[in-house]
Formats: sequence, structure tokens, C-alpha cells
Amino acid sequence: MLLTVVLAAQQQKVPNTGLCLLYLLVCTGIMDARDRLIDSASELLWERGYVGTSPRAIQRVAGVGQGSMYHHFASKSELAAEAMLKSAKQMRAEVEARLSGSGPALERVARYLLSERDVLRGCRIGRLTYDPAVLADPALRAPIGELFCWQQQTLAQVLREGKERGEIGDALDVDDLAATIAATLQGAYVLARAAGNVAAFQRAINGLLSLLASCVVTVDDAAPVAPAPGPALDV
Repeated sequence: MLLTVVLAAQQQKVPNTGLCLLYLLVCTGIMDARDRLIDSASELLWERGYVGTSPRAIQRVAGVGQGSMYHHFASKSELAAEAMLKSAKQMRAEVEARLSGSGPALERVARYLLSERDVLRGCRIGRLTYDPAVLADPALRAPIGELFCWQQQTLAQVLREGKERGEIGDALDVDDLAATIAATLQGAYVLARAAGNVAAFQRAINGLLSLLASCVVTVDDAAPVAPAPGPALDV
């Protein structure tokens, strides 16, 4: 059965592993039509963008007809918004999993930055900011803005905890630093896709990690402790 589905996916020119797995779920009837539509739209939006994703392509990958699609969603944009919300929810869970814990703040941030990613596909949500149709539609733009706002707030909170524990210098603004981390991560995806290799992404992340390492407060950086006053001298 699995081999049959894989061959069918190849015949349908399913373009990547994520879509191939989705095609398997479709063919085996594990997912219902609405979920298949959302997941198909999510994968195609990541692969092709909003403008490049047609309702027919979504229907083909989801294995549903036009009537079924418009039974669940009034329009392509409504389906896309639902798919983007689901993708954003998944990304939030991934960020939380890597930033959670009780270790030093910058170690948690480094763990997040060094997480395994499908770099050359780019950020599932970030790529959509290059689509004029997405930016022109408030309903489509909202999940993107909300995700990146939440991401920066979450990073800032982790950094704030480190600052309160004396791990990070007092002079640093944690909100500015969180924005820098988010911007570097998105820019690293762009560099990697432009170069066609993961090394460009890794160089950007390594550079960011070096900058973050300079924020760590060491023993030598700590404020000197004033000596305890000695006994008064009768002079």
C-alpha cells in the first residue's frame, strides 16, 4: 500500500517530502476533508506562496473536489488564513519547546537558534511576507504579524529573566536584542536561499551567537565589591 501511494504521489508530481506524506494521509483516508484542505494549503503556501497556490492545486493535493472545498471555506483566502493560523500555532509550539526550561537565558536562545530547520525552504511564515496579495489582505497579514510579535516578546522575556539573574549586562535593552535575533534569523533564511546552500544560514547564526556571547556577564565584568570597613583608627 505504501509503495503504491508513493508511486501515485510521484505521478501527481507531489513536490516535496511534506506533501508526499500528506498525499499518503489523503490516500489512506486518515484525515477528514477539512483537515486535508488546511494541511494541503499550508504546505502549498510554504512551497509556492499565496499567489502561486491555486484552488485546483489545493484540491488535487487534498484529494477533494471543488464542491467539498467551498462547502468548508467560502474562498481561497479564508482557507489560506486558516492554514496560516495552523502553521503559526505549530511554530509557536516549536519556539516554546526550545526556549522553555530553567537553564541560562542565552543557552536557551542558542538552543532555539541551532534547532534543525528546513533552511532552503525558508521560514514557513516569513516567506509569505514577500507576497503582495498577503500584505494587502488584513486577514492574511494578521497571523504573520501576531506570530512575529509573540516571538519577539517571548525572546525578550527569556532575556529579561537572564538579566534579572545577572547573566546579561544591565546596559542591554532586551526588547531591542529580541528584535535583532528575530531579524537575523529571517535574514539568514534569505541569504541561504539566495546562495543555494545551508552554509550561508549557519554563518549568520554563528555570527549572532558570537554577538550574544559578548552579552554574558563574567566575573571580571561584575561590579567590584567594596571592602568591609575596618575598625576606626584613633589618629
